[in-house]
Amino acid sequence: MKKLMAAAALTAMALFNPAMAADAGKHYQELRAPVPVSEPSKIEVVELFWFGCPHCYDLEDTIEPWVEQLPEDVNFVRIPAMFGGAWNTHGQLYLALEAMGNAKEMTPVVFKAYHQDGNKLADVEAMADLLAANGVDRAEFIKTYNSFAVKSKVEKIKKLGMAYGATGVPSVIVNGKYRLDVGSAGGKQELLQVTDELIAKERAAQ
Repeated sequence: MKKLMAAAALTAMALFNPAMAADAGKHYQELRAPVPVSEPSKIEVVELFWFGCPHCYDLEDTIEPWVEQLPEDVNFVRIPAMFGGAWNTHGQLYLALEAMGNAKEMTPVVFKAYHQDGNKLADVEAMADLLAANGVDRAEFIKTYNSFAVKSKVEKIKKLGMAYGATGVPSVIVNGKYRLDVGSAGGKQELLQVTDELIAKERAAQ
């Protein structure tokens, strides 16, 4: 009920506060062509990220509580950026964890290992060692990481990233139509505020 009331409040703010909506327009870009979303019945919010990005790591403490409070009509999706090299390797790591159902639990573990412990997770063996130390089946992870399904998903995600037109991370894409980042929004809290406004805009248009 609280989530539904929050959703209604955000929609009302967007409808009756034109100044706020206009201000938000200064802090995001509209994509040239809409990108299909994974669940058409919901408003999709994508976070494009890389495990090696210090700004993505810094955003974690801000975005996670926000995600937990999202209304039921919003679908939050995390997508790894694939810009080559370690970006692709780490992106494949995330997709393997996602396929195993361990992505949510292991994401903070991987971020910590990279940014606090100096573990750059340069290859699948290093990744498997870290995950095994945190309760993930080592052999199952390596099998999943090298699977046809995950490698196919890698190619799909590369194309999706290109469609978003993002050149850096973290970037947020709202409902396949709008792209913004911490810099354009003016800060971490502002990023989420503008995202909320765009969610309300999309809800009002339905």
